[in-house]
Amino acid sequence: MKPLLRNFVYHSLLSKDQHLGFGPGKVMCFHEEVSPFAGFEARYDKGFSDLYNLLPAGRKILYATPLSIAPPKDWKLVVEIKGLQFLYEGDSIGDSNSFHPTLLESQHVGQMMQLAALTKPGPFGPRTIEFGHYYGVFKNNQLVAMTGQRLHVENFTEVSAVCTHPDHLGKGYASALVQHQMNVILNHGQIPFLHVRADNQRAIAVYDKLGFKLQGDMNFYFLKK
Repeated sequence: MKPLLRNFVYHSLLSKDQHLGFGPGKVMCFHEEVSPFAGFEARYDKGFSDLYNLLPAGRKILYATPLSIAPPKDWKLVVEIKGLQFLYEGDSIGDSNSFHPTLLESQHVGQMMQLAALTKPGPFGPRTIEFGHYYGVFKNNQLVAMTGQRLHVENFTEVSAVCTHPDHLGKGYASALVQHQMNVILNHGQIPFLHVRADNQRAIAVYDKLGFKLQGDMNFYFLKK
């Protein structure tokens, strides 16, 4: 696993996503409306304590690590998700000429949040769209599939919010949207990476077919102050 991507949340908050978060430097956190992600410097043993003192009562955070950890002191473990990290280091791949996804903008946020709530690709708030480059597929004016970008870690960009409405599975939307997103990222001189639940074999098969390579485990801990 690339060193920066072992602690990708913290490094994104120090670099290209800094404008979407806050913190004193050793610990950093996104604004709650953007993302629950929080992180801190590697091997900094006061990270969770500093976050506890930084954030308001009831605030939830999402902490990502390739390691397995015990719930930190003063934090309640809400859920632990076993995940995997994938990286694409190939060239651009051809988009389907018949596939023209719609750029999603502020007027689409309501439908984006509804689709994310239904399909649970990961946390999606009213300002998550500010990570940028969200595209979707509409049928009868209903958003039925989407994907976008999330964290930006120097020359790495995360593909995220890959989801399809259950009534529209099996039509190739997810694969086409991820492929389109990969080319958006590559055309900006960046390297695509992504995360997936370890038990989501359907998605893993899609990413493997598109050329993503497994980097290793990435565990996600939802914690509440």
